[in-house]
Amino acid sequence: MTTQLPPAPRPAAPRTPAGTAPVFGGTSLPAQIRILTGRSLRAMVTDPGIVLFGLIQPVVILFVLTQVFSKMGMPPHFPEGVSYLDYVLPAILVDNAAQSAMQSGVGLVEDQRNGMVARLRSLPVHPGALPAARSLVGLVRATVQVLIIMVLAITVLGYSPNGGAAELALSAGLTVFISFSLGWAFIAAGAWLRRAEPLQNLALIVIFPLMFASSAYVPVADLPDWLAAVASVNPLTYAIDASRALALDVPGLDHAIPSVLISAVIAVLGMVAALRGFRRPL
Repeated sequence: MTTQLPPAPRPAAPRTPAGTAPVFGGTSLPAQIRILTGRSLRAMVTDPGIVLFGLIQPVVILFVLTQVFSKMGMPPHFPEGVSYLDYVLPAILVDNAAQSAMQSGVGLVEDQRNGMVARLRSLPVHPGALPAARSLVGLVRATVQVLIIMVLAITVLGYSPNGGAAELALSAGLTVFISFSLGWAFIAAGAWLRRAEPLQNLALIVIFPLMFASSAYVPVADLPDWLAAVASVNPLTYAIDASRALALDVPGLDHAIPSVLISAVIAVLGMVAALRGFRRPL
């Protein structure tokens, strides 16, 4: 009589220790994001065209807007004792943040076009690692551009806000956070559209009207009634007013919390939409 041996037990699947990051193919998700972020930053720094245009863009916006509009007469509800440069610079920072955020989506589209995404999908890499890396690269880009704008405004144009150094730093930090949240929205758009031209057209259609239908260049009270109604519910108005209130020590600080909350909601929704779009078949 043949004795049948019991089947050998299957080896237990490896478990991630409690309190540690999940592991994909032997590498944790934070490590994958760090590696992909470093790769994108090196590619950006070593490309003279990207570096040059990334530095020129905020400088052009700064000098063109301040030199053109500063020669115009001030509207009736313009804050007293505030120069047009001081008034418009927070708006320039927010506009630059939106433009920088768009580049995050373009970067993801480029990764899809050059085969980087297809290569990563053949490896044990978390699907969210590349979009997260693109978001961090955009955060670095926005921070550098904000610093360039503020340094040039202070040293060349004589920008001297009434708020202190701490308030000015908070104003810049709010702008960078807005760029981070909008970056996720454009990353999501890039994951779904997968083409740079429609993405750039979408950014032009959305950002350009919203900037002019806000408190960016003139007070909301001086806009036509219908445009003032749009500006009063425009998320960019809250962001610009909060940044301006911090830098200039003028009314509008009550818009800081709504602007942060709106930016946080945009970031979360963008993350979810980006991950779903990124997981679609190529």
